[in-house]
Amino acid sequence: MSEFARYRGTLRLRERWLCLELCNTTVDWHASEHPVEHLQGYSDLVAWGEEVGLLGTHASRKLDALAAQAPKRAAEALSRLLNLREICYRTFAEVAHRRTPLAGDVAALNRFLARSLSAAAVTAAGDGFIWSWQVMDLDWALWPVARSAADLLTSDELARVGQCADDRGCGWLFIDTTRSRRRRWCSMESCGNRAKQRRHLQRERLGRARRGLGIP
Repeated sequence: MSEFARYRGTLRLRERWLCLELCNTTVDWHASEHPVEHLQGYSDLVAWGEEVGLLGTHASRKLDALAAQAPKRAAEALSRLLNLREICYRTFAEVAHRRTPLAGDVAALNRFLARSLSAAAVTAAGDGFIWSWQVMDLDWALWPVARSAADLLTSDELARVGQCADDRGCGWLFIDTTRSRRRRWCSMESCGNRAKQRRHLQRERLGRARRGLGIP
């Protein structure tokens, strides 16, 4: 079983921006007491693509077979995607803290974007049209992620990008849809709840210490 498939039942994919979904596969504290890298191999990437709706079952099987036939090329493709992931993560983490992203990261993203446009096409879907990308290519994930990052950087929602404030190092990125724009946690059920528990334990320890010193 792939590492992503092992944890996919506990990994909650919430962000509608694909680039942030990819950023949040970097390290996950939510599925375990220890940090977990979800994309350890190409099969993990394919499982992720199916989970976020980029791939259907048929395409996933074909890509797994293609990767098995060319493991070196598959590893190189995964390495390129992880490079794009780190570029996106650094870029949107800077945005979350109201800092200007590094010029080198923006330039690198533009290079990925240029390559993605060469693999893109407009196809009919229902009553309209959608962007589509060549799926039967080991680099299939690069194209929609690069386009998603560019779209977010130029969207009105850029100012709502936030980063989880968990002091254990979660670092997940999210879109703050609250009216006050004061969201601090990726999830109140996970990091937010842990922070509340830590504050409670700290208050209890302080109370015990004060009582031990005879301080009311």
